[in-house]
Amino acid sequence: MSKQLTPLQKFYHETVAPALVTSRGYKNKHQVPKLTKIVLNTGIGAEADKNQIADTARDIGLIAGQKPVLNRTKRAIANFKLKPNQVTGCHVTLRGEAMWHFLMRLLAVALPTIRDFRGVPNKLDGQGNYTIGITDFTIFPEIVVENNKRSMGLDITFVTSAETDDEARELLKLLGMPFRRTDPVPATPAKSSAA
Repeated sequence: MSKQLTPLQKFYHETVAPALVTSRGYKNKHQVPKLTKIVLNTGIGAEADKNQIADTARDIGLIAGQKPVLNRTKRAIANFKLKPNQVTGCHVTLRGEAMWHFLMRLLAVALPTIRDFRGVPNKLDGQGNYTIGITDFTIFPEIVVENNKRSMGLDITFVTSAETDDEARELLKLLGMPFRRTDPVPATPAKSSAA
């Protein structure tokens, strides 16, 4: 029985991969960069109680579609008021079908709902991976605003198999990532000071 591909996964195989082969001239299909995983990460804060931790984990689970892992401190750090084994955040790693479903919802539903959205920054980390910060996680339709007592930010990291930032940027752009335009703004003509 053949595995059913998600629409975005099908789009990658039928359109994105051939376009990358054409533009980059790859000789082997294994050289074509691909998305390997998406990691969602959020901090909870040292002063959070059990209810806030449970609410945050629930919300990240709703957004990702799978249960998050709680991040805990390894040792006490007095300057940051941290105790050993204290929960400081949670993260989820998405691979395979879940990763493609999340990316589709992010690109088609969540990002377009951001007010005055002008695109995401186009700076990568130098190793072909890309991270965007979401300041308000209520852009995801799974989140019920009335159930949330505090606003929460979210980091989303796209890990690719690309060797350079340019390859990864082209891959993400072809998948539909709305990068900010870097075209120079046309200069307005200076007013003549003739009186």
